[in-house]
Amino acid sequence: MSEPRAGGLWALAWARFRRHRMAMAGVAVLALVVGAVVLAPLLTRYSPTALDPDHSLAGPTPAHLLGTDDLGRDEFARLLYGGRISLLVGTTAMLLGTTIGVAFGSIAGYMGGWIDTAVMRLVDLILSFPAIFLLLILLNWTAGRAPAVMMVAYLGLFGWTGLARIVRAEYLSLRSREFVEDARAAGAGTLRIIFRHILPNAMGPILVQAAFAVAGAMLAEAALDFLGFGLPPGIPTWGNLMTQAQNYMTSNPVLVIAPGLVVTLTVVAVFFIGDALRDALDVRSR
Repeated sequence: MSEPRAGGLWALAWARFRRHRMAMAGVAVLALVVGAVVLAPLLTRYSPTALDPDHSLAGPTPAHLLGTDDLGRDEFARLLYGGRISLLVGTTAMLLGTTIGVAFGSIAGYMGGWIDTAVMRLVDLILSFPAIFLLLILLNWTAGRAPAVMMVAYLGLFGWTGLARIVRAEYLSLRSREFVEDARAAGAGTLRIIFRHILPNAMGPILVQAAFAVAGAMLAEAALDFLGFGLPPGIPTWGNLMTQAQNYMTSNPVLVIAPGLVVTLTVVAVFFIGDALRDALDVRSR
C-alpha cells in the first residue's frame, strides 16, 4: 500500500468544506473582522489612545460611529486596534500550543514505550496543575497585570495537552501503516518519518484542534482581561473594552455591546469553521 495522495484528499476536503453554509459564512465573517483590524488606519482617522475629555461618553455620531468612552477616546478606533491585540494573542497562543502539542504527541505516539509513558504523565501533571494560581503569582511580579508575552506564554504552555493526546492517537494508528514501513526500509531517519511521512497524514485533526484553540485562547484572554488578570488597561483589547465599559451599561450600552458582539461573532465563526473542518477531514465519512 502506498502513501495516501495528499492532493486528492485535500481537494475532496475542500469540496466537502464548501458545502457547509455556516462554515462559509464563518469564513466571510472572519475575513471581514481580520480585514477591518488590519486596515484600521484606513477605516478611522482617530487614534485608539487619543483623549478628548470634552466629548466623553458621547453617543454614536457620523464623526464617532460607536461614540466615545469615559475619556473621550473613539470607541470604533479602539475596537479596531483592540482587535489586533486580541487576534494576535489568540493566534500566537494557538501556534505555541500547537507546536508543543504536535512535538510531544508525535514523539510519544511514534516512539511508544517509556517515552510515551513519560509524555502522558507530563500531560496528566499539567492537566492537574492549578494554572490560575501560577498566573496570580506571576501577576504579583508584574504589578497586577500581565504583559502580552506572558499572556501568550501562559495560554500556549497550558493549552497543548489536548492536542498532544489527539496527535499521539493518530501516530499510534499510522506508525504501522505500509508507507511508514517502506520509509524505514528505505533508510529514513526517525525524525524524517515522524515529520515528513506521518505528520502530513495527521494534519486533519491538528487543523481542527488549532481552529478551536484560536477561539479558546481569544475567549480566555477576553475573560482574563475582564476579570482584571489580563493585559494592562492601557492596551485596547476587546476584553479591556468590556471591562472599562461595565459601569456604563445603562447610560451608554454600545460601549459594552460592540466589543461583546465582535468577540461573539469571531468566536462563533471560528467554531463553525472548526466544526466544518472536522467533518471535511474525517476520513471515515468518505
